[in-house]
Amino acid sequence: MSNKKLIQVRDIMKPHFAMVDGLITVQKALEDCRANKVTVLLVQKRHDNDEFGLVLLSDIAKQVLAKDRSPDRVNVYEIMSKPVISVAPDMDVRYCARLFENFGLSVAPVIDNGEVLGIVSYDEIVLEGLL
Repeated sequence: MSNKKLIQVRDIMKPHFAMVDGLITVQKALEDCRANKVTVLLVQKRHDNDEFGLVLLSDIAKQVLAKDRSPDRVNVYEIMSKPVISVAPDMDVRYCARLFENFGLSVAPVIDNGEVLGIVSYDEIVLEGLL
């Protein structure tokens, strides 16, 4: 039997995140990233039956910068990933890492009962989950 301590996603997630409306421009989203010192933006649900969206800086680089599109003329909803794969706060970080590997993820929102509690990424999994 293993004596490894169970480390849950809630123990390593970043509780600080930025939530934006999908209708804002990428330029405004970048300003929000800088102001909130985040690299991931969650996109709000439009209604109760909607799902959260997600925008990474790499999405902006690939879909705006690389395609020479103006960040003032592109809305977040045009480049976001939606629906996002989320993780539960009580998930073991080892399973979270496997989920990331299986689905090609690098970051996911931590959601409990429809409420976003934070963000988890490979950075937290490795730096906090292995100690």
